[in-house]
Amino acid sequence: MVQLIKKRKHLYLALILFILSFILNFPFPHQVPYGAAVAIRFGIPIESENGIQYVGILAVILLLISLFFLVQAVGVHPGRFFVLAIIIAWFAPHFLANTYQKHFASDIYAVSYDRESSTCRFYMEDETTLHGVCELPFENYSKKDVQFKIQLIGRYDKDDSKLVSFMNTESPYMVILRGKERNRLKIEMDIDVSGMKEKHINGQLDQIDIIMKSGERMRWL
Repeated sequence: MVQLIKKRKHLYLALILFILSFILNFPFPHQVPYGAAVAIRFGIPIESENGIQYVGILAVILLLISLFFLVQAVGVHPGRFFVLAIIIAWFAPHFLANTYQKHFASDIYAVSYDRESSTCRFYMEDETTLHGVCELPFENYSKKDVQFKIQLIGRYDKDDSKLVSFMNTESPYMVILRGKERNRLKIEMDIDVSGMKEKHINGQLDQIDIIMKSGERMRWL
């Protein structure tokens, strides 16, 4: 009779490396994977000048090595275990993150930010006044009220970053979401651009990056 596990050490190595890869790619509590967020906090570059993601490559390498040891460890149907591990690595991180946020998280960790639907629009009201309007969608999955502060991040080109900095002149903005509330936060501001060389500034920014804070807790979204 063929044993299910024929090399236990290989199995343990496979599990350790798989979990490390899983953690590096875990998409919570920040917009970037958990491994990238940790690297940023310690000042470690997460990508090259050509846009190569170091943390993502490391996660893939760890996953591939773990799959190699997994196939070596099992005694029956190694192909099935290989496919199952790929499916878990692909779907489980987002499933677990969504499940945790919607059913178990509290405070700002229970708040989702729909970055894809966020936008900031700018148009000239007169020769010296630029009017900015930002709309940021939030949803509180917990039953308790959540209070937090937000600040916009300028991860755009030079001109766009300047517009975001204008909208930050009165930040951080206080947000209060009631239990199970969904709200589209609207920030409006008149900006004096009389001292700027550029005139008749109009435009729109989408997918606005923000920092969310509550006490010592912080999320990059």
